[in-house]
Formats: sequence, C-alpha cells, structure tokens
Amino acid sequence: MKLQIAIQQGSILEAAVDAIVNAANSQGWMGGGVAGTIKRVAGREVEEEAVARGPTPVGEAILTSGGKTRFRGIIHAPTMERPAMRIPVEKVEMATKAAIRLAEAEGFATIALPGMGTGVGGVDHEAAAKSMIDSVRQFPAERLQRVVLVDIDPDMVAAWRQALAEWEGTP
Repeated sequence: MKLQIAIQQGSILEAAVDAIVNAANSQGWMGGGVAGTIKRVAGREVEEEAVARGPTPVGEAILTSGGKTRFRGIIHAPTMERPAMRIPVEKVEMATKAAIRLAEAEGFATIALPGMGTGVGGVDHEAAAKSMIDSVRQFPAERLQRVVLVDIDPDMVAAWRQALAEWEGTP
C-alpha cells in the first residue's frame, strides 16, 4: 500500500494523528526545538521514559506514552547521538525510516513528523525534505496509512512540497 503524505505548516502538537515523532538524540534528552516543545506539553515523564530506554542508536526508534497529550504515543527517532550535534543527511534518512518502521510495527494508522535534523542538526531543508519524502514513498506499508509532515518553518514546508512534486513527476 502506498502511504498518503500530507504536508502542513503549524505545530506538530496540533496534528490529527495517532502518534507524533520526536527528532531525538540517542540519550533521550528533550531540550530545545521540537523536543523541548513536546516535553513542555506532554510532561517530563515522556523525557524520563525516553532516557530510561536509552541510549537509542540512530537508525532505531522507541515509543513512549503520549504523556499529557491526546496522542497514543510519541516515537523518538534519534538523528544524532548527543544533543546539538551537526549531522549528515544520511542520519535524517535513518531516523525517518526508523520512525515509520516503528509506527507500522505498533499498528498506528497515522503519524506526524517534523523536519528531521533541520534544527540544531543543521541539515539543509531541501536535502532533508528529499530524504524524508524518499523514505516515506519507498516504505512498504501495511497498516500505516498516512504520514503528515508538519513544521512551523515555512521553508521546510516549501521544501517538502517541492520534493513531493518532484517525486510525483510534477516539478
């Protein structure tokens, strides 16, 4: 089954999905950026769950509760080993694939991902967008039906839209 992809500008915490993805670090610390925002809303217990389960290597993902959010869970997919590392785009691909593999395994129908690695990771929006779209488009989904790519940054949203148009052959 081909996954549906939706692209939205806004907060990941407002996405109408079963689970959201945190572009994490391997240690599970939820300091700044999207992770910090998720922790403020979900509660410290989500960070404590992630830290207790770590370290989680880049290329793997873990599921914690949704804390005080309405989500059935939060998928923590590390893009970096330690907080605030600069990363290559290959880690965006590894983290995106890990997140959707875990969503599939957990039986989620819908998930939301932010721009992976584009904050402190320093990955170029266009490169991250292409990597994420490629990873979602190539995933052999059975239960996962829809992936929502959502970010507050209009440049990330534009990069996803461009990458998706190129994938679909309509640049």
